[in-house]
Amino acid sequence: MPVRIIDHVYAQHLLTKLRDKSTKGIEFRKGLVRLGRIVGYELVKTFPTRQVEVETPLGKATGVEIVGLDKVVIVQILRAAMPFVEGLLKAFPQARLGVVAARRREEGGAISVEVFYSKVPQIEGDVVIVADPMLATGGTMIKAIEEVYKAGNPQRLIVASVIATPIGVDNVLSKYPHAEIYTVAIDPALNDRAFIVPGLGDAGDRAFSS
Repeated sequence: MPVRIIDHVYAQHLLTKLRDKSTKGIEFRKGLVRLGRIVGYELVKTFPTRQVEVETPLGKATGVEIVGLDKVVIVQILRAAMPFVEGLLKAFPQARLGVVAARRREEGGAISVEVFYSKVPQIEGDVVIVADPMLATGGTMIKAIEEVYKAGNPQRLIVASVIATPIGVDNVLSKYPHAEIYTVAIDPALNDRAFIVPGLGDAGDRAFSS
């Protein structure tokens, strides 16, 4: 399935705390970090494994090795993704990092996305995770994925978010049908400024406010 909702009870507990308008900046950031870790561990479960034999202090043991953890690139969309990616890195400590900085432009009632900085490492054949807590219209995510493909062709393209919408999911998959989308919740609607409703507000502003 191209869309996976992470319904782990602790992930849902953390999301509820993030939605609460009384949750302040520091706790909001910590919640994003913790959710990033949970999403990361869910992603790790999709990687291939192989049996290996190791020597313990007292004998031999057969164990499991995850294959491909050294072939991961995480691309974060600034700025809201920063704490979320901090959590993802707990699951993928060997990952290389890319950055896409984009801003929304609102002119005459129309909303567009402008990328004003991008630095993505060479990603040919790697697993690429593009991270943004909010997948609203999908416009920013699509722009970030375009930057990914300028750096090479990934083996897998994964979109990691906290909250998505049906519109955002459909827009991403219509352009990149091979993408895999992982999210903690799918909310039903967007308001007239393209913010997710009920959502959790502006994730960047809430994460970096006092």
